[in-house]
Amino acid sequence: MHCEMILDEYRESLPVFERILYVILDNIRKRLNDNHVVVAGLEGRVKTEKSLAGKLELKGYKYHTLSDITDIVGVRIITFFSDEVDIISALVEKLFVIDWENSVDKRKMLEIDRFGYMSLHYVCRIPESLYSDPAMPQLNDLRFELQMRSALQHVWANMQHDTGYKSDVEIPVEHQRSLNRLAGILELADEQFSRIRKEINDYRRNVQSLVASGNFDEVPLNGDTFRSYCDLNPFKRLADKIATINQAEIYDDSLMPYYKVLLHMGMKTIGDIERMRQEYSDSAYQLALIQLAGTGLDIVAYSVTLQNLCIVCMLKQGFGEAGLIRMFEGIYGPSDYNNQRAQRIFEQAKRINLI
Repeated sequence: MHCEMILDEYRESLPVFERILYVILDNIRKRLNDNHVVVAGLEGRVKTEKSLAGKLELKGYKYHTLSDITDIVGVRIITFFSDEVDIISALVEKLFVIDWENSVDKRKMLEIDRFGYMSLHYVCRIPESLYSDPAMPQLNDLRFELQMRSALQHVWANMQHDTGYKSDVEIPVEHQRSLNRLAGILELADEQFSRIRKEINDYRRNVQSLVASGNFDEVPLNGDTFRSYCDLNPFKRLADKIATINQAEIYDDSLMPYYKVLLHMGMKTIGDIERMRQEYSDSAYQLALIQLAGTGLDIVAYSVTLQNLCIVCMLKQGFGEAGLIRMFEGIYGPSDYNNQRAQRIFEQAKRINLI
């Protein structure tokens, strides 16, 4: 009889549960965006009447009222990496009131076959300070469940669900052993992805520190170090000087297309780029004078600084017109216009004795 009463209460409270779900998802999205946290997935549902009836049929003796059931509303946050679960949980704890007595950290389970269930489960409610509605006073009293787990844990849990496998159901030993081995592999992969990401982030921070310190000869040239070097705006003085030729504005475009050009030129460290900048800035400016004088251009791309530096350096090293064509193809892609551009610049360089 009391199960029917709970179902009746559920039907009456369904609009409240739907509002609760909306408030939860909306506030979690806002908090993630405000903290620049990207997750693999955010999903939620209100338990259907059929699902609730099945739950009551099996475990109805455990519940006296609807408020005793904490998973009518369920929300899941799926992170890319397992160590991000702690970051998400810290944000969640600032949003909702956590029922610590009924919450559980299943990540601490040691059984190898429980990988898919190694989630952090919080039982929560919405505080009035976050959201309240006088027309729905029970909204702040009804609890909901919030699950946080990594993408690999989520995939494994879904695989278990789809195959009908549960650890408390007896299955053939050979299948049990295979599942356990696979769970162990996935758990190891989850840990290794987090470790590798941390090491990459540490490496990038070290690179940024090295570049910022100005010890350029100690910094090998690669995509990360070149990007960090560009962040220092090393060609600003040259760009400002070139812009004054026509009193032009500077268009701040990317220098990353020149990364492969620099490698092709044989540069090994950021120090090599810095020496090129110091040695050839005057010549790069003289080349820009010929390129821009009389054109009336009132916008100059920032990248013209590095392009002209590379042109001067390549010509000084004997790359010739063919080298310029290869550079333009690397930057702009194959085109007949690259030949014309290289020929024109080659002639301009002769006029200022670069060749």
